[in-house]
Amino acid sequence: MSYDAILLASFGGPEGPDEVMPFLERVTAGRGVPYERLVDVSHHYMALGGVSPINAQNRELLDALRARFPERGIDVPIYFGNRNSEPYFADVIQQMYDDGHRRVLAWVTSAYSSYSGCRQYRENFYKALQDTELLGKMTIDKVRHYFDHPGFVTPVAEDIANQLARMVSEGVDPKDAVIMFATHSVPNTMGETSGPPARRGEFEQPGGAYAAQHLAAAALVINEVERRGQVAPEWELVYQSRSGSPSVPWLEPDVNDAIREAKARGKKAVLVSPLGFVSDHVEVIWDLDNEAKETADVEGLWFARTATAGTHEAFVDGICDLLLERLAGAEKVALSPLGPWPEFCAVGCCPNSRRELPTVAEVTA
Repeated sequence: MSYDAILLASFGGPEGPDEVMPFLERVTAGRGVPYERLVDVSHHYMALGGVSPINAQNRELLDALRARFPERGIDVPIYFGNRNSEPYFADVIQQMYDDGHRRVLAWVTSAYSSYSGCRQYRENFYKALQDTELLGKMTIDKVRHYFDHPGFVTPVAEDIANQLARMVSEGVDPKDAVIMFATHSVPNTMGETSGPPARRGEFEQPGGAYAAQHLAAAALVINEVERRGQVAPEWELVYQSRSGSPSVPWLEPDVNDAIREAKARGKKAVLVSPLGFVSDHVEVIWDLDNEAKETADVEGLWFARTATAGTHEAFVDGICDLLLERLAGAEKVALSPLGPWPEFCAVGCCPNSRRELPTVAEVTA
């Protein structure tokens, strides 16, 4: 299928103090998150003036893509929309339709398989088409997962290599350090059911495809770090930003517990890479730059947090590569044995644990 517009689709965030609690209530609706937890998280946003940096960062990425498109031969317009804050998907999709577009390709700011990082976006797109009465009049498909694309791996590895060089220059031996690849924790059941049903037997539980993709990405990053001449310390996958009901098991270990355990093993330094995120939004800035760093400081450990892909030139080009796979039939590039991930999600992929909802961009096989 040919496409006549691109949608940069993201999570959203508040852009003022009065938007913080309504935003958090939208994000957690129906999930059993205690109100006290929302109040606690709201303080993280208030510490940043009530503004999440995610929207500004996505606008910077939007500008970078618009500047790069002509050089890469991409001649369709790109729009920006959010799940949980303005500009909402329904409003943007209506604007796209009014501008004459009928076949939309969405690129999502999530590189991995999970309900919240993939299927929920496809549910959101269906609901937006339904709310705008555009079902059957507009098609929205989604770009495949890109956890093992070189455009994502390269910028992550580049900054880890730079931080390792700094660490060594400050007298820390790599054998005394640990790299922690951090991502958003999800309920165990969400991890277990992530990815296509036909492939679930391939992955260890409870992390499923979600954890397997992160481990694959981390291994690729380490390979690239070593290719750049750095001695890579031991590494592990850790989780952060748990927000659900305390009675529901979520993926572990928590990054702060992992830092304490590293100290107990005799480590002297911790390098945290937010591998699960593509930009430095609140959960990166607060949970890692503040809470994880504080834990490391208490334990007396050298600490650094590396950069996300952001608007790195390699990442911008990588997004263009992914779009051109669908726009022009370009070769699909994937660096791990898990990929390239399918262009379309299978029925039952990353299911909604609360209730089944219709989606876009789904195939039966």
